[in-house]
Amino acid sequence: KTDTLFAFLLMQVFIGLLPVADNKLLWAANNQLIFPWEKGGWIHLYALDVDKKTTKPLTSGDGEVENIILSLDKQSVYYTCNISDINRRHIWKVNVNEANATLLTEGNNIEWSPVATENGVALLHSSATKPAWPAYYSNGVVVDIAAELFPKDFYTRLVQPQQINIKATDGKDAPAQIFLPLNYEKGKKFPAMIFLHGGSRRQMLLGFNYGQYYSNAYAFNQYLASKGYIVIALNFRSGIGYGLNFREADNYGISGASEVQDVIGAGEYLKQRNDVDAKRIGLWGGSYGGYLTAHGLAKRSDLFAAGVDIHGVHNWNDEVPTFASNYDSLRYATIGKIAYQSSPINFINGWKSPVLFIHGDDDRNVPFAETVNIIEALRPKKVYFEQLIFPDEVHSFLLYKSWLKAYEASFNFIKRKMTGSNLTE
Repeated sequence: KTDTLFAFLLMQVFIGLLPVADNKLLWAANNQLIFPWEKGGWIHLYALDVDKKTTKPLTSGDGEVENIILSLDKQSVYYTCNISDINRRHIWKVNVNEANATLLTEGNNIEWSPVATENGVALLHSSATKPAWPAYYSNGVVVDIAAELFPKDFYTRLVQPQQINIKATDGKDAPAQIFLPLNYEKGKKFPAMIFLHGGSRRQMLLGFNYGQYYSNAYAFNQYLASKGYIVIALNFRSGIGYGLNFREADNYGISGASEVQDVIGAGEYLKQRNDVDAKRIGLWGGSYGGYLTAHGLAKRSDLFAAGVDIHGVHNWNDEVPTFASNYDSLRYATIGKIAYQSSPINFINGWKSPVLFIHGDDDRNVPFAETVNIIEALRPKKVYFEQLIFPDEVHSFLLYKSWLKAYEASFNFIKRKMTGSNLTE
């Protein structure tokens, strides 16, 4: 087995850094080694027969396999993916010998993190109006676990986001979800906000996200909609869920910031809508989303009226050493130049719109200096800014009160800087 596995790895079939593919190697019954592979441009499951030295696909279709587990008898694999419903997640099952992938859960809910049991599967699920909750799947039915413990006073007037497609300024497609406000009426014009996720290896879904950080972000998007804002959650290029070519887009991030064209395209889309006040379009996002928020404000302050930049990256040359300690922009001059040109700081002269910066000063993902430095660059240009700093707080805020304070400050800032009619108190 060891020799076969070593030879298999040398074939470069196994890719250890595939996004969100947990449990990357599983030993199934009959010496079947289960592994993810992106051979056809989508992350799918394959089985290597260790005895016969043959490989076969277990899954197919346009979609990405994520976390995988074996059934108790090791004859089958349960997995989470977005095949057949690309903007949600569902649970599937495939028999290792027969390769007969079967969709277990479907509909408008989102299901993930299966755990095999003797008679079914335990899982987590959410919807557009209900955050993550444990449940049990058996015989085609999903039933909540301890349903009586779900808060009785949970807010129920949430909207159902709709899937749309954005045309980037270079003509490429960018998927997105749009939230229409609760008080929506045709003929009225509403302020609008664009949410930009982090990562960038993330995907916003048509419901409460399976990641805690983005479940919180989804909740804030719903809150904005409840207060009279049209909201877009943009799945810009370099994110997951839409295949290899979308994720590994040309010249994204540090190599050219091509995804900024998706952001500007989303702003132009809103500007052309009859129900949007073109003078009140804003941006908000955290981490990579803060990076794109800063980019949007710096490059198109004529389009974006205000922004909330939460622990964002502003100069790639300051960020890269966090993950590659040997990186030095002076040593790698060509790379350093492109990295700087791909950063918001390079476009600082165009930044006119007001911005709120939020950051924890013990951030281990995005150095706190990123916020300090961009503020120092904005000061002499008389750009209006506010800042909310959390002492001893990390990147994905640890304390509930930090999340609450950050979102309260974000909403109050947006409301003050994008005032007008059709907002609710």
